[in-house]
Amino acid sequence: MMNAKGHETDLIGCEELKEKLERGDDFKLVMVLGEWEYRAKHIPGSLRVSTPKEGLEALDPDDEIVLYDSGPACPASRMARRFLTAHGYRRVRRYAGGLEEWENAGYPLEGEGIE
Repeated sequence: MMNAKGHETDLIGCEELKEKLERGDDFKLVMVLGEWEYRAKHIPGSLRVSTPKEGLEALDPDDEIVLYDSGPACPASRMARRFLTAHGYRRVRRYAGGLEEWENAGYPLEGEGIE
């Protein structure tokens, strides 16, 4: 969704996402990149969904969902949000900062590419 100024209203920020994870809120954190990227690094507790079909199979329309990708320049989470909302998913938000912002903030990551 867009507000009157054309900004997305479905965004979640880095701090809010970190707080939701720390509280153990009931939501699905979903990385919408391929298996290679997920294996290299992802936010702890993330699911990986790399195709629209996988998204429909892995997620329930009633779930609270937060999507993320590699960072602000990557279109994957925007495309995934549009797809899911078009298929009746009502509680979908995007973490636009993605892995880039999360890593720059010094927050924990998991994966084979973590040093």
